Amino acid sequence: MANEDGLKVSQARLWKLIEERSQSGADLTAIDRRIWDLFGEKWAVMFTDLSGFSRKVAEFGITHFLQVIHEQRKLLLPIVETYDGLLIKEEGDSFLILFRRVERAYECALRMQRATEHYNQRRKPEEQILLCVGIGFGAVLRIGDSDVWGREVNAASKLGEDTAKSGEILVTGSARSALGDGHSISFEDIGPGFSDDERNYRATTVQ
Repeated sequence: MANEDGLKVSQARLWKLIEERSQSGADLTAIDRRIWDLFGEKWAVMFTDLSGFSRKVAEFGITHFLQVIHEQRKLLLPIVETYDGLLIKEEGDSFLILFRRVERAYECALRMQRATEHYNQRRKPEEQILLCVGIGFGAVLRIGDSDVWGREVNAASKLGEDTAKSGEILVTGSARSALGDGHSISFEDIGPGFSDDERNYRATTVQ
């Protein structure tokens, strides 16, 4: 299959360059430039996670885990498609999704949160989908449709998995700057990012 073959070629080229980079005396600047020329793109990165999921698995078992994963996919992935998101990876209860524009990423996250609120009204507490979302924006290395690497990927992952609470949409400073001030969105500073000169924000839509 052409797509799969192309993806394998992309992966092989990346790791060949990484191997060259690891050799003694390698021109790191030149190799890094080649890697970014080949794979560098600008994307909005969304990372989602479910609050309290590990505790629920321990309490209710693996089949409960699979049921909630199934319900999350049915509920949220059609919304992702509507907003032109590209699902790159699923890891347990988490999604890694790319969007060309950060506005679409935020609009999608907002729609997803509203969908889970409506869904949860009809479910027992242990069956509820308690969504946490982190969004970053910037230059990343995209390897076909199988993986994506970069600072904003790491930042979005940390926000979605470790920092956000159920119902929250957290964004990096880069995502907040890209969103600007003209979208009826309120931003609350929640502290530093990966360095002291970076900030993270809680984003909410002003009614």
